[in-house]
Amino acid sequence: MMWTAAVAFFCAAFATMAVVASSRRHARWSFDSDFSGPQKMHVQAVMRAGGIGIFAGLVGGGLAMAWLRPELGRPALLMLVCALPALLAGVAEDLTKGTSPRRRMMALAFSGLLGVVLLDADIVRTGWAAFDRLISANGLLWLGSAGAVFAVTGVSNSINIIDGMNGLASMCVALMAGALAYVAWRIADPLVCGISLATMGAALGFFVWNYPRGLIFLGDGGAYLLGFTVAELGILLAARHPEVSMLAPLAIMAYPIFEALFTMYRRRVLQRRPVTQADGSHLHTLIYRRLKRGAAGSLGPREATRCNSGTSPYLWLLNGAVAVPAALWWDNTPALALALLAFVLIYLDLYWRIVTFRSPKWIDTRRLRERGAEILIKS
Repeated sequence: MMWTAAVAFFCAAFATMAVVASSRRHARWSFDSDFSGPQKMHVQAVMRAGGIGIFAGLVGGGLAMAWLRPELGRPALLMLVCALPALLAGVAEDLTKGTSPRRRMMALAFSGLLGVVLLDADIVRTGWAAFDRLISANGLLWLGSAGAVFAVTGVSNSINIIDGMNGLASMCVALMAGALAYVAWRIADPLVCGISLATMGAALGFFVWNYPRGLIFLGDGGAYLLGFTVAELGILLAARHPEVSMLAPLAIMAYPIFEALFTMYRRRVLQRRPVTQADGSHLHTLIYRRLKRGAAGSLGPREATRCNSGTSPYLWLLNGAVAVPAALWWDNTPALALALLAFVLIYLDLYWRIVTFRSPKWIDTRRLRERGAEILIKS
């Protein structure tokens, strides 16, 4: 199955290289030249066409799976078919900058619905026996399908939320896909293992062009495609194998999911603003502005890009700190619950320390405090 990852990596890398090399021909449509948004961290126009490379990698990985294991070809193809609405809605936003959040959410939900219909990617249990019996006894099994659609929509959007720094979203997805592949390998599920490896390979193939120089961005198309794929794989893993704890996929994807939930709470409850209104108070933007760019003073494009890329490793570590234990304890619900609780506490502690200028010693904020920067939580 490692051939699947290798083929996906090279297909994604070469497709992304082709997009970068031909940038002058499609710059009018594919470049993001808007630097005004509070969530915008780039300082020069960059392509938002990473979805093309990711899709090429997944197609290449799917073909490799079909060649190695012919019986896996059809479900791998169906996975791509299910992902198309999410991908196309994201690409439409990347090219036109005019696709409403509502329409994009509807496309993500439709992809999730296709997953239920074509792949049986349904939430068949919650892990709480009494609740599961209640659902089954009262003919409410349709709630599992609705939950799957909701989960796919939420996770896909959460990957788009953390896509704010060079290499951040793509490496986090690679870590998550690698964790899913490991669990699938442990329980002998070649389909989930193969698609997970293809997803990891495609994310890394894009990563080499995105990090550290930021030559191309995932865009909404790439973020939605990766988010849909890992969400669908997590649902399939738990649905096909009762021995897998329902908390395992949740813990593997804890970082983007909690980032999305905390963002919704912060915007709606703390700041009294619409949850869809962009801001510059995500954890990754706070780390960048406070601990990197703010500490370095006024930066040119090259220095700003270096600081942008220097922010991502902090979040890779945070993501790995919960994804790795989740992969190792995939059948141990109490251990997974403790890992999730520890992650939430670490996230909140780090966030609070940063916004109150009491960051950990391994992050140097001395020069930033001397400059008297404003607390960005109110921006």
